[in-house]
Amino acid sequence: MLQYRPARLTTALTCVSLGLLGLASATPLAASPNLDDWQAVREQARGQTVYWNAWGGDTRTNGYIAWVAERMAEDHGVEVVHVKLDDTSTAVSRVIAEKAANNLGDGSIDLIWLNGENFAAMREHELLYGPFTEALPNFALTRPTDNPEVITDFTLPTEGFESPWGKAQITFYYDSHELRGDSDELRGDSQEVENPPGSIEALLDWSRANPGRFSYPRIPDFTGSTFLKQALIALADDRQPLYAPVEESDFATITAPLWDYLDALHPHLWRGGRQFPNSGPELRSLMGAGELSLAFTFYPSEPAAAVADFELPASTRSYVLNDGTLGNVHFVAIPFNSPNKAGALVLADFLLSPEAQAHKQDLAVWGDRTVLDVAHLDDATRRRFTIDADSPAMLPPEALSRTLPEPHPSWMTALQEAWQARYVAQ
Repeated sequence: MLQYRPARLTTALTCVSLGLLGLASATPLAASPNLDDWQAVREQARGQTVYWNAWGGDTRTNGYIAWVAERMAEDHGVEVVHVKLDDTSTAVSRVIAEKAANNLGDGSIDLIWLNGENFAAMREHELLYGPFTEALPNFALTRPTDNPEVITDFTLPTEGFESPWGKAQITFYYDSHELRGDSDELRGDSQEVENPPGSIEALLDWSRANPGRFSYPRIPDFTGSTFLKQALIALADDRQPLYAPVEESDFATITAPLWDYLDALHPHLWRGGRQFPNSGPELRSLMGAGELSLAFTFYPSEPAAAVADFELPASTRSYVLNDGTLGNVHFVAIPFNSPNKAGALVLADFLLSPEAQAHKQDLAVWGDRTVLDVAHLDDATRRRFTIDADSPAMLPPEALSRTLPEPHPSWMTALQEAWQARYVAQ
């Protein structure tokens, strides 16, 4: 059986690990806070500067992190510096380099927003501090026993080395071509979508009938890569291998239907599939400009928030595919050599507070879904999480119940590399 052998991040990590065999551990590990004494952790955190490496590609996300930084300074005396990333692997590579240089206690990163393949690689090579999650006072509000998704990352148990802070699920949105704002005229640069495609197979038929009106972000963008996984799950004859390491499967055979599908789809995409948007936010911009009639996001509230900000027309509507869409929880983690672990812990705990979670879910702020078990909060706190359902672009909560689990993290990297090998050179 042919097996896929990914030349991925773990390959670089393996090389680094081999290089480390000859290094002496002369530099002591950064002092770890006493997780049994949270008050002492808070006192130790005061005055620290936490360098939070997080994706910086969306204005709403950046605005929310800026608000977090203000609250952390006011309430905890902790300075939070948002190190904006285009790709999380950049931060992972930095931690790798620091370990290779025997920097075991004075790293440049204190907190990373990550999940999936990056978490798997860092965990495998012992690049993360922990376990710490159960020590966070607000973590109990997620009720992990009843909500296992907050302790599972792309099929892998987090084992306390990641703290959840938001939920995501693929949500499609389209221009229903109604009136926009106070205008009495329909948008002349758009096309009506009366019956949006309810499956991956129907998406191909719709794209053929509406050439140039759909696209997905260029791989290895996370949102674009998630589209590949969504399509593969829908098209695969047997899904079971997707939930085990890719090396254990016949990659070529399992993914053959995906490549046949994309070969058929690409000529009907925006700009004939010769060019792809760079990110989810750019996909949203193309929708707002009327260049696309159908798009998707990994944040279910994004279309409604964009309508409220006049980035998308009032005729925007959202939906999920008939058989459900991929969803996951996103996390923060602390590198093993962070010199400001106490500050990072307090920040991770604040991100789980009802205040921070409700503010993040606000459509006027970001619209990212909470990881707290809202039904078990007290009445006053629960009311903070009430979502404005009046927006026609907002999905009803029950629509997001059809959530498909993420494949094993190794599949994402394998698909990214295979996509680039197949399409980048064309």
